[in-house]
Amino acid sequence: MRIDIITVAPELLESPFNHSIVQRAKDKGLAEIHLHNLRDYGLGNYRQIDDYQFGGGAGMVLMIEPISNCIEKLLAERVYDEIIYMTPDAKTLEQSISNRLSLKENILILTGHYKGVDQRIRDKYVTLEISIGDYVLTGGELAAAVLCDSIVRLIPGVLGDETSALTDSFQDNLLSPPVYTRPAEYKGLKVPEILLSGNFPKIEEWRSEKAFERTQQIRPDLLDENI
Repeated sequence: MRIDIITVAPELLESPFNHSIVQRAKDKGLAEIHLHNLRDYGLGNYRQIDDYQFGGGAGMVLMIEPISNCIEKLLAERVYDEIIYMTPDAKTLEQSISNRLSLKENILILTGHYKGVDQRIRDKYVTLEISIGDYVLTGGELAAAVLCDSIVRLIPGVLGDETSALTDSFQDNLLSPPVYTRPAEYKGLKVPEILLSGNFPKIEEWRSEKAFERTQQIRPDLLDENI
């Protein structure tokens, strides 16, 4: 998989992509992530990328020309399965979206900044808009990092145990059950006996029950989606 990211602040993304699971995916040749500094496509001697919004109002808007020039250059080099814009005024990222995107070959991500991008960019190029929550960040870089991490970890061969991702929260619209590791007892706190029994059918039954209970207590809205 190849992911290209257009950003105003590429330095914000260097650390998240050079550690942990994403770095492992890159080392294995399973994922490529390329950062494109929008300022390289800025206008004039000062590499201008933003301007005041028509109609007045506070905040600057990323201009259409630098973004369009960057996207057109990338489109001339390859076909993208999705061109994604990270923005708070969009559908919230869900596990099913990450699952679907993990099957793509080429993804282009545009990160917003300031008051966002000229709407004509969204109308002309963007095929999918994603939010990571109902709040506003300074820019879309951190949101892009979240999206990339959620996608890359699902690529076959990235995780040591490929079945691990299949049991994560939200894969079946349920939260994950409680998990425990050694020691079996610590300062009077004990691991549930069922997990030490070796009876794997019963263990799976217990996990399913606990997953349902946790979801019912914390995220009952997920259960409504199963109805």
